Amino acid sequence: MIRIAIIGGGISGLAAAFALEEPRRAGAVEYVLYESSPHLGGVLRTEQIQGCIVEAGPDSFITEKPWAADLCRSLGLGGELIGSNDADRKTYILVGGRLIEMPDGLMFMVPTKIIPTGLSPLFSWSTKLRMARELLHPPRAADGDESVASMVERHYGPEMVDRLADPLLSGVYGGEAASLSVRAVLPRFAEMERTHGSLGRAMLAARKKMPRPANKPTPPLFTSLKNGMQQLPATLAPRLNQASLLTSTRVQAIQPQAGGWMVSAGFRSDQFDAVILAVPALAAAQILSTCCAQLASELSAIQYSSSITVGLGYDREVRQSLPPGFGFLVPRSEGKRLLAATFVHNKFPHRAPDDRALLRCFFAGSNAENIWQDSDEAIITIVRNELQQILGLRSAPLFARVYKWKSAMAQYGVGHLERLERIERLQKQFPGLALAGNGYRGIGVPDCVRSGQTAVQQVLSR
Repeated sequence: MIRIAIIGGGISGLAAAFALEEPRRAGAVEYVLYESSPHLGGVLRTEQIQGCIVEAGPDSFITEKPWAADLCRSLGLGGELIGSNDADRKTYILVGGRLIEMPDGLMFMVPTKIIPTGLSPLFSWSTKLRMARELLHPPRAADGDESVASMVERHYGPEMVDRLADPLLSGVYGGEAASLSVRAVLPRFAEMERTHGSLGRAMLAARKKMPRPANKPTPPLFTSLKNGMQQLPATLAPRLNQASLLTSTRVQAIQPQAGGWMVSAGFRSDQFDAVILAVPALAAAQILSTCCAQLASELSAIQYSSSITVGLGYDREVRQSLPPGFGFLVPRSEGKRLLAATFVHNKFPHRAPDDRALLRCFFAGSNAENIWQDSDEAIITIVRNELQQILGLRSAPLFARVYKWKSAMAQYGVGHLERLERIERLQKQFPGLALAGNGYRGIGVPDCVRSGQTAVQQVLSR
């Protein structure tokens, strides 16, 4: 029988454990999952407050990536999946203290419709001229990796970086476009530049090739669960062998030993044939520091960003006063501390009663670190002051909750894929060791699910 240790009980580790359940029941595998906290599920946490579904961590996942939805369906949660209300999707950008709607036809940050973009006050005339000239860019072979900001500025100028690229990526990665890798974060853009030169021409060509099935509705951009994202780990965990789950158990170190691995957790040490490290790269580096110094060094170079999410509930009057749409993004040049706010009651069904407004406000990176030591009350005051400045919202919330996530969002810096190649080469020196989590090839929930499942395939094949 093969013994496998899974270190980390977030969604990556849980997905790995679930993938091992079938061979465990067949008597081929035994596993133990170690989680340092008392709870399984990592950042997937949901509270129900006054009839509202309040997410402490991610509120959804991208529908296009199938792994999270497929896992939900395999758990019998297919009927609980809900899509975003894309018919009402509008996103605003704060420019000069005013909310300006993103024009129709922007595919991520690439304009594909001339008239809406040309008429939009979001961009200056000089940027609009750059957009027109961008359509003439010739194909360009990349010399190496570069930052997202560098590529976007080369195509569209610095205003596009400030007003779109940076705010959009801050909401996903909690980082800055000037430090994030194009090849790791926007690989499609790198490929489009290589084949077409112009990102605009490439997007238009890709859109023409997209199949349009007759009588089949377009899938929603985002997917969530009716009772919140915690519904996923809360449904998955009971399906695992309960004797294999060790919560409040921190692993200090692992050591290769006699063709396997010795895992040390507190005063207990156990022998395993394989280990799946489903923890942040920084934690993986600490665990590996005594046995695999070079690998640990590469892992520790993957940076992480902290984030703070604030959920606020309001009454019917506030709901009626808010603009339509999903919410707004705040460029750093606006001098605010908030990076984004979501009108959750508009984005998804089943999130708030009809007489409630539910807002979700977001800080990340240096914006989060600068207020990290502040009390919840002080952070709520900051949020209320900035919502008043941006939305004219003076009403006191019916409730407010602050959620802090220290070093939770991996930052794929320039050269990230080259670092992953070095990590994978070093990993081959240690058979039976696999890595999973958001630090490597995708930060979203579907990517984490896939990473856990792939890690299981790796250790079983070895």
